[in-house]
Amino acid sequence: MVPFIDVMLVLLIIFMVSAPLITTGVVDLPSVGQSQQRPPKVVEVVVEKDGRFKVRSEGEEGRAATLSDMGAQVRRLQGGSAQVPVVISADRNVKYDEVVKVMDTLQKAGVQRLGLSVQQGS
Repeated sequence: MVPFIDVMLVLLIIFMVSAPLITTGVVDLPSVGQSQQRPPKVVEVVVEKDGRFKVRSEGEEGRAATLSDMGAQVRRLQGGSAQVPVVISADRNVKYDEVVKVMDTLQKAGVQRLGLSVQQGS
């Protein structure tokens, strides 16, 4: 039993010394000033202050949606092309939880290109 404890203590010391040397992944997030231009055809999901949702496409008035039917509406507006991006536009006073629910719903519906709309400047 004693040799086993000695081996474990040596391994513990090795891991304690080597742990700070392991580099963690660095995330380089883009700033708003470096954002790309909006693609010509986009499906937009609007999350309003009061928690209501609207789904709209270019040149079309927004249609009210619920979380349960949002995925089907977005896929219809994409026209069968998974390369048409979907942009989520949410009021700054909307809870983060609501935006995450929308993102989760769209990902479960099979939307591949998903982004968040931002306002450039201050």
